[in-house]
Amino acid sequence: MRRAVSQAAALQGVTLADDAVSSAAFLGSSNPGGSERVALFGAVAHYRYRLRVGPTEHDVVTLHRVVKENGAWRPARSSRAVFMVHGDGWGFEAAFLSSVGSAYVPPEQSLAAYLAKEGVDVWGIDLRWAGVPEGTQDFRFMKNWTLETHATDVGVALGVARLMRLAGGNFLGNMHLLGWSRGAVVGYAYLNREALLPRALRQVDGFIPMDMAVRFGPRDAQQQAWACERFEALSDARREGRLEGGLLGPAPGMMLRAIGQLAASEPTAPSLLVEPDVFGPGTGRPTNRKLAVVAAGATSVLFAPLQPIVPGYHLLGSTPDAMGLPEQLTFTREGYLFEYGQRAAPYQSLNEVVETEAWACGLDVPYDDRLRHVKVPVLYVGAAGGVGRYGEHSLTLLGSRDVTVLDIRTLPEAARALDYGHADLFLADDARVRVWRPLLQWVRAH
Repeated sequence: MRRAVSQAAALQGVTLADDAVSSAAFLGSSNPGGSERVALFGAVAHYRYRLRVGPTEHDVVTLHRVVKENGAWRPARSSRAVFMVHGDGWGFEAAFLSSVGSAYVPPEQSLAAYLAKEGVDVWGIDLRWAGVPEGTQDFRFMKNWTLETHATDVGVALGVARLMRLAGGNFLGNMHLLGWSRGAVVGYAYLNREALLPRALRQVDGFIPMDMAVRFGPRDAQQQAWACERFEALSDARREGRLEGGLLGPAPGMMLRAIGQLAASEPTAPSLLVEPDVFGPGTGRPTNRKLAVVAAGATSVLFAPLQPIVPGYHLLGSTPDAMGLPEQLTFTREGYLFEYGQRAAPYQSLNEVVETEAWACGLDVPYDDRLRHVKVPVLYVGAAGGVGRYGEHSLTLLGSRDVTVLDIRTLPEAARALDYGHADLFLADDARVRVWRPLLQWVRAH
């Protein structure tokens, strides 16, 4: 098994550290020596494994598996598998397994848990930055972390996952790559590099990009121009020496954590996280609860002075107050939002954000020159109040003919600022019916 894991890594152009190779052989086996198992509900369990993918203490990803079991440490066989890549802010568990440990929803009410309960073998990754501990001051180790770095890590993790499935008796069955938000960008970059391999060595049998764009179409010139503005601003920050951060500035997860924690513990207290009148002249300081609801329902306000990704972009759909600001969440429970904020990863590497904006700006990037050779089936899931229909043009970069678009909307496009949001896809009370069930049907059919 050690040799097989090494070969999988070699196919992706990476050498695994010795301790990573030896420990990887235990993942999903009856020997718990190299992995961690947590029983979730019923016959479903969650496995975690930290995998070294480089020379420093920070060059580590966490590989996740959520799966039905025949018994402890004995994952059941499954003919279908999905590998998930998270986006900005939140790692695998917060993004795809947020129901576990929640005080507001049942443990099975998250995408990874739902698919596993339905017999899908769910895998996923925490990208390197998701594991950087709070309190870190020196971010020089992030200097060379790029979209290529993350795509390479996904390739290694996919290889290990496929080998572990094979070791568990899963001789047949497809592996679909699901990427949400920035994770979809990493997914496109990975598929572009996988197109270099002979077909027999490619690891992805289907692609599920969720609510993201890597290129904008001709009718969306304004959004392309906004991407160019964001690219210039973030590039300036990088030239000034910044290596960490994203669209929300440095340590974006620390702000998200603070918003969630204060909204949960002191909802009616005036927020000290923002300046007075942040929402307009005479509005004063919002309460901690109001700040959290506005941050979720009108997320673009957090990007200022940067332009939003698309008009009306937001994490969670809401209904407005008399001033037009979000007042109540429409699809997701308020307490669940506050929990979600507190689960954010503290930091993020800046390079992949800059590269994504360059790609969306229309600049030359090394991540799409072979996408026309990618011909796997594709399911695009768009949230009408997130990136939504703006992500559909990116599908045309692929050579795929089997392309399905799942448009999650409840309102006309003109009201997109209030519609199903970017994170409602995973947190909404009705996401199981609107999003997860049709996604499962597509996985089963492909």
